[in-house]
Amino acid sequence: MTGRLIYVMGPSGAGKDSLLEFARKHLMGEPILFAHRYITRPSGNGEAHVALSVEEFAARSVLGLFALEWSSHSLRYGIGIELDVWLARGCTVVVNGSRQHLQHVLARYPNTEVVHVDAAPHILEARLSARARESAEQVAARLARRAPFSLPDGVRCTTIDNSGALDDAGHVLIEVVRGRVHAQ
Repeated sequence: MTGRLIYVMGPSGAGKDSLLEFARKHLMGEPILFAHRYITRPSGNGEAHVALSVEEFAARSVLGLFALEWSSHSLRYGIGIELDVWLARGCTVVVNGSRQHLQHVLARYPNTEVVHVDAAPHILEARLSARARESAEQVAARLARRAPFSLPDGVRCTTIDNSGALDDAGHVLIEVVRGRVHAQ
């Protein structure tokens, strides 16, 4: 039995964490799992993850305890190998991932369903500023270097615009996770 892997990605500030939390609350009790992310950053600021030191992360990586791992903005991110067990048992698993790591995900999990969350530039700027993780100059630099996103050939993707009300985008994500909306 093979499960479904739903890989949610998008630029910083697009509201992925808020959307995932919204979906998690509304899908409680359904056979859908939201994978934990391991990050080399203290927890908080509305982002649900398992905080690891750089040394802890490196040790887990060497031991092969991550199904997926990547680096972004001087941080390390990982998804535990429990992902493979969950998929083998037929579970639907939602992962909060990185656009830059998508090629690696598709190489390991070719049937991944891709969801790209985005928001208008002024919304991204406001959200990044409100997080207070970076200075105004760092936020401006991050937005300026925002690379255009393109999917690998043959990969279909559902795009969710999260510029407006969380409920609107959240219900779209729920329908994708339930398998009622299919990528274009």
